[in-house]
Amino acid sequence: MKKSVKTLLIIIALTLLACLAWLVWLGSRPEEPDDLVGESVSDRSRSPSFEVRVVMPRLGLPLGGILPDWLVKKLDGTPRELWFDHTNPGAQLRNVGLNRVELSADDWNLLIETDSEGRIASTTHFVFPLGLGGRQVRFNCRPADRAAGYLRTITPAGSDELVGRFLVELASCKNDESGKSIEWPPAPLTVRGHFVGQPQPPSPEPSGEPPKTQAKPSSSR
Repeated sequence: MKKSVKTLLIIIALTLLACLAWLVWLGSRPEEPDDLVGESVSDRSRSPSFEVRVVMPRLGLPLGGILPDWLVKKLDGTPRELWFDHTNPGAQLRNVGLNRVELSADDWNLLIETDSEGRIASTTHFVFPLGLGGRQVRFNCRPADRAAGYLRTITPAGSDELVGRFLVELASCKNDESGKSIEWPPAPLTVRGHFVGQPQPPSPEPSGEPPKTQAKPSSSR
């Protein structure tokens, strides 16, 4: 009898180890290619337009992301993905240029800038609302010292519009209301998307400072 109990405990322990290894493997897998993001930016029929997707690292999700998003939302937890676009209340496409893009909506502000060599600049940041641990937090996230990502823009022939797409990894976040650093995310979150619009000069107003109101994150798509 004792032998059978010991065998059962060993099987349970091995199963738990296998589950843990699977979750770690999920967290280390690369996210889906950028080519799968939204519709093609070559479609300029809805200019100006944009779409931004925020893909959470699996290691930062409840139980490694195995819970369905509808349940996570009920618990005010962190969903697998957030998004906003040009149809959100207060949506604006501004500060659009060859080396920068600023996209905003109520409670959202994304600024991506690149340096003279086309690398993501340290001024890049993203302010957004997120459910974390059963409470709503307003985050302000920035890339790591060695930023990963890109901003690619083109002006199609016969057009004065700027078409672009981007991907940036944000590794460090703070509470935007208190200014305190947060030990999250455990791995960089990925912000990717595309836009179409008229090139514009930089805004004289400080970037990334929309009104500080509490809000629920948009639904995942």
